[in-house]
Amino acid sequence: MAPAREDSSALAEPNRRAAVSRSAGDGGERSLRQPLLGDVRTRVLASFFVLLVVSTAVSILVLRQVLISRIGNDARETLTAQVEPLRSLAASGEDPKTGRPFNGNLELIFSAYLARERAPDDGFLATFIDGEANKAEPDEGVPSQLLALASIKEPESDRISIGNGELQYVAVPVTGDGREGVLVAAESLSDERDQVESAVTLAIAVSIVVTLLASLFIWLAAGRAVQPLRALARTTRSITESDLSDRVAVRGGDEIAELGRTFNGMLDRLEVAFRDQKGFLADVGHELRTPITVIRGHLETLGDDPVERAEAREVINDELERMSRLVDDLLLLARSDRADFLRPEPLDLDLLTQGLIAKARTLGVRRWIVDRADVALMRADPHRLTSAMMNLAQNAIKHTRGDDIIAIGSSADGGLVRIWVRDEGEGIELHEQERIFERFASGGSAAGHGHGAGLGLAIVKAIAEAHGGWVELESELGAGSTFTVVIPADTEDEPSGDSWHGS
Repeated sequence: MAPAREDSSALAEPNRRAAVSRSAGDGGERSLRQPLLGDVRTRVLASFFVLLVVSTAVSILVLRQVLISRIGNDARETLTAQVEPLRSLAASGEDPKTGRPFNGNLELIFSAYLARERAPDDGFLATFIDGEANKAEPDEGVPSQLLALASIKEPESDRISIGNGELQYVAVPVTGDGREGVLVAAESLSDERDQVESAVTLAIAVSIVVTLLASLFIWLAAGRAVQPLRALARTTRSITESDLSDRVAVRGGDEIAELGRTFNGMLDRLEVAFRDQKGFLADVGHELRTPITVIRGHLETLGDDPVERAEAREVINDELERMSRLVDDLLLLARSDRADFLRPEPLDLDLLTQGLIAKARTLGVRRWIVDRADVALMRADPHRLTSAMMNLAQNAIKHTRGDDIIAIGSSADGGLVRIWVRDEGEGIELHEQERIFERFASGGSAAGHGHGAGLGLAIVKAIAEAHGGWVELESELGAGSTFTVVIPADTEDEPSGDSWHGS
């Protein structure tokens, strides 16, 4: 009873997967019902908006600081150029207009300088002698903040706040007739700062408009970008275990289009898998229904005659044995995709071949021969591989007569190992050579392959593919068939061919 329970569990696995799929689909639909901020389009817009606002604000602040610094630098250069004539005037020692020598008289030097130079626009020129105010241009008084410059010993330049504005000044000390003098040239930066603030205000206004327009563009672009994802979500919600026909419309060649193509490819594979599953379950039901019907019929008509009871028991045992073999084959095929299906180990190819021919001789009376047995090392599961070759040998017995030759051989070349069973039987028609590897294949000369349920060659194919290989078939009607299992010598290699090759 344990195998039957395991078989039931294996056959019920697709239904459990379908239930999980439905549950995942429902969860996916619920996950779409999110707040506005959970929407991808909104998150893209919010991220872009925050990035644009922050970068624009930083840019404007940096621009404002640069412009203000430039105003101060320009004013300092202008004032420095304006006080430079004082040095030349003091060095010449005489008034260039009157030709009279200064004799180091600071009042005369300052007077001659102020007569030649005009105060900057929105600024003034002021002179100090021995810490006291001397003359100023225009003569409107000197701000109290600059009185501390009357006694400086080194040239100085800086900005100071005056009321609601700023002054940029340059102060130069002058020495003459034993006294210390200072010339201060200053210029108001208020007008330039007002211009900078106006420009910054205009930049802010323009940035707001640009940000809004850019946000609108990003909103529309994000909507177009996520539209394929929404179509993908709609298609996913429309997919059920009974209807896998819907597909995503794919346009373009970007990553989202590639996602759509990949999703459609997945649906194609799932549709084929579900269709095969339904056919597989229908075939299983058909194959199991026949022996059950036979057993039930014999049980219902079972009488008291010992001979009849013995015959009925023999038929029932035979049908139960057939059902047991069918269940075993189904379980083997169900496990073929599992990681622990194979237990590979090092094998000597020639010893394996000799062992196969020895076991095959016990299956039936035929002219058993060895075509070839190469000496080579390989890695494979000896039990699975032997099972596959015995299936092929049993298949050859079913389609040959007592005096026909059945040959088993092996070869190793180019990293591939080939093990074959060759017979001189009836052969297989070309149009049936593809389908006989399918589960429950029947009809024509393909009927009766394997154990009579059409699973033998499917098992051979599954074992070959589990080893990373495939099955090749060469057959001609009336001349026999050759089934060859091809696997890599090292089973850790990737599969290197189709699931089967016919000719």
